[in-house]
Amino acid sequence: MAHSEAPEGVVISSPVGPLGIEAHAGALTRITFHASHRPSPVIVDDVVVEACRQLNEYFEGRLKAFSLPLAPEGTAFQRLVWQALTEIAYGETVSYSQLAQRIGRPSAVRAVGAANGQNPIPIVIPCHRVIGADGRLVGFGGGLGVKQYLLGLERGSLF
Repeated sequence: MAHSEAPEGVVISSPVGPLGIEAHAGALTRITFHASHRPSPVIVDDVVVEACRQLNEYFEGRLKAFSLPLAPEGTAFQRLVWQALTEIAYGETVSYSQLAQRIGRPSAVRAVGAANGQNPIPIVIPCHRVIGADGRLVGFGGGLGVKQYLLGLERGSLF
């Protein structure tokens, strides 16, 4: 698809409800849950089309690793946390403290949790793979039911 303005953006259907997909300058910038309206202005280009294709394959259980150019907006610390999230394997979970250790900031557990909660590209940047130290599902922008669904999908318990 050629670069053309689509001032109202893109919303796709998914098993976890409508998802808003936004990109800018050839990179994915935002995925929003429970999108009831089209997101802010977005260029509907190959990145948006490819994000939709890969998300569909992910929800069908056929895609285990996303391959998209990403441009999440955030602080240097947030981007460090989000990069670490992309390194959590499909079907794997880690605790917030393990994630803090992975980025070399073992005492920054709360800051890691806050950065995780501000992730603008959920699913693709898999913040749903972070759980409480006791193994409980905690905090997720899409809701705990969506988090449970995504983890179940990845563990193969939905098929």
